Amino acid sequence: MKKYLLLMGIVVLTSTVFAQTTIKPTIGLNFTDWSKDVASGEFKAKAGYQIGGSVAFGKKIYIEPGLFYVGKSTRFYSSDTEEIPDFKQDIQGLRVPVAVGFNLLGSESTLIGLRGFGGLSAFVLTGTKGEINKDDLKNASFGTFAGAGIDIWKIFVDLSYEWSLTNIQKDVSGIDVGKTRTVFINAGLRINL
Repeated sequence: MKKYLLLMGIVVLTSTVFAQTTIKPTIGLNFTDWSKDVASGEFKAKAGYQIGGSVAFGKKIYIEPGLFYVGKSTRFYSSDTEEIPDFKQDIQGLRVPVAVGFNLLGSESTLIGLRGFGGLSAFVLTGTKGEINKDDLKNASFGTFAGAGIDIWKIFVDLSYEWSLTNIQKDVSGIDVGKTRTVFINAGLRINL
């Protein structure tokens, strides 16, 4: 009897989860800078990109894991060009965010909805272009983020800000560039299952 009740509970839970599942293919822009100023210069965010997707589970409160290929870009401007010259730094990798969100307004059946969300993310470095070598950077870094999104029919737009929890460099005894700070702007489709 207990086995049948457990099996029935699993079937009901599984059908409920799949009835509240939304697949979200996504493209977007990001703007990343680094938190430390090297000598007498500063880092300024440049436009980067991301492509990937996520899956949201739930209606009013939801959990949304995702996977994105991300290219981040920043530029270093020096006021003393002889000591450290200006340079541009690009990094690429996989970003794995896990968000917990709350639908503030609207639902699947309404034309417009508003959401708030936050969570944790991991970034796995796959390559670099610029003055800093890939071997000088950590293979993985972790962050936390918060944001808001708007849903218009089957289209969504999200805006979020991510704070890195770990330094980007392995060895900070030479030049310490600190942690990344990134603004993400994503857009895509909501495919309800």
